[in-house]
Amino acid sequence: MSSRRSTRITEEEISELISKLQSLLPEGRRRGNSRMQASATKLLKETCNYIKSLHREVDDLSDRLSDLMAGMDNDSAQAEIIRSLLRS
Repeated sequence: MSSRRSTRITEEEISELISKLQSLLPEGRRRGNSRMQASATKLLKETCNYIKSLHREVDDLSDRLSDLMAGMDNDSAQAEIIRSLLRS
């Protein structure tokens, strides 16, 4: 049982992790007073919503890039520039 106790996370560690997570969210996504730490539940919901919005943005950009590439000559200089950027 002693090893089990050593793997528990303290309230202080949870608080520190919540603060770090909160600092990763863009300003517009943080709600409430910046001096007061958001509840873990609200913060996790906001983080999930932010990740979902990033996924939607990536999907949209991917679709736009596909449309751009579909209307472009594959041997053109523009197509080669886009391919080189995607490899980076």
